[in-house]
Amino acid sequence: MDMAISVKNLRKSFRMYPSPKDRIKEMLHPFNKKYHTEFLALKDVSFEVKKGECIGIIGKNGSGKSTLLQVLCGILQPTAGEIVVRGRISALLELGAGFSPQFTGRENVYLSGAIMGFTKEEMSERFEKIVGFADIGEFINQPVKTYSSGMYLKLAFACAVNVDPDILVIDEALAVGDVFFQQKCFAKIREIISRGTTCLFVSHDTQILTNLSDRIILLDEGRLNLRECLKMR
Repeated sequence: MDMAISVKNLRKSFRMYPSPKDRIKEMLHPFNKKYHTEFLALKDVSFEVKKGECIGIIGKNGSGKSTLLQVLCGILQPTAGEIVVRGRISALLELGAGFSPQFTGRENVYLSGAIMGFTKEEMSERFEKIVGFADIGEFINQPVKTYSSGMYLKLAFACAVNVDPDILVIDEALAVGDVFFQQKCFAKIREIISRGTTCLFVSHDTQILTNLSDRIILLDEGRLNLRECLKMR
């Protein structure tokens, strides 16, 4: 079976400054004095995901789960290592990420599509399906800054799953939804997985993990704990 994602020796570090002014002092120092410390969020992570496979990712807060997904989606650049992603990624990461608060829901649907490379005409073909799934009524024509977190989620999820992605990435965002919408989302995820879409998701809900995952991988302080990688099916 072909690989959808291949990650080899992935490392991601961040510069940590005691205060914002130290960042400026470092930039302006005539002798390049360093005021930062390096924080290594991902430490030589390697794994592969087959096309059509569903992978659950678990770990304590701060273990690098969100950083890993953001690197895979191209939001963050890796410090070192190699990443190969085959196919179009649709991601639901931080709630409302990619939405402009000043734009209406309708405008943000088209903005989301443009970010993924769709034309206005292509998004118009998908618009009614997206709006129908989100089920937020006339709020689709209101600025998203007026939305509740639940409404944000509904529209963001509807945009993510109704663009025929090859790879779907979800980072714990469904935790804010009501139970009925969560069930609707999980049914949709199962549907697109059955069509061959690859899925990676972070969740602290063990029932979701066991119901959806082919495998579960554990990140522990930025390292992939191979001894704790579980095959669910």
